[in-house]
Amino acid sequence: MVISGGFGAGKTTFVGAVSEIMPLRTEALVTNASAGVDGLDATPDKNTTTVAMDFGRITLAEDLVLYLFGTPGQRRFWFMWDDLVRGAIGAIILVDVRRLADSFAAVDFFEARNLPFVIAINQFDGAPRHPVGAVRKALALSERVPVITIDARDRQSARSALITVTEYALDSLTASPG
Repeated sequence: MVISGGFGAGKTTFVGAVSEIMPLRTEALVTNASAGVDGLDATPDKNTTTVAMDFGRITLAEDLVLYLFGTPGQRRFWFMWDDLVRGAIGAIILVDVRRLADSFAAVDFFEARNLPFVIAINQFDGAPRHPVGAVRKALALSERVPVITIDARDRQSARSALITVTEYALDSLTASPG
């Protein structure tokens, strides 16, 4: 399962909250050198960034173990996404409504690859709350794409998102011709 979204959307937090193993993280300090390359203005308190991937694991049922691959959020690391999605059954796109435009690249990426995905609106403290329908419309999503709200810091909330995307991916697979 792929956990994706823009820079600072909560991917590393999500994987860390839900993984039953110590997550593998490939974080590096954000340096002044990235100031002109990465959009850091919206996340002034963020001092690390994922430079390859996050990895975790969760057992949803005795016969259902998900391996979690968190994508890097910064544009300069997007070249890794194709490798991270190979063999994936679905994806969760974490959305920060304060930076909704950061979500378009992930939506386009998964749509182009016909990989089932769910939009998970991460409820950041102090962030505005928007109706799910408004976020769906802003992202130009079809009605069939699930849009949910979560708290990426909360294990049960993250687990619920994984169940949603797993069910959606299985439904998509069985509905596909051939």
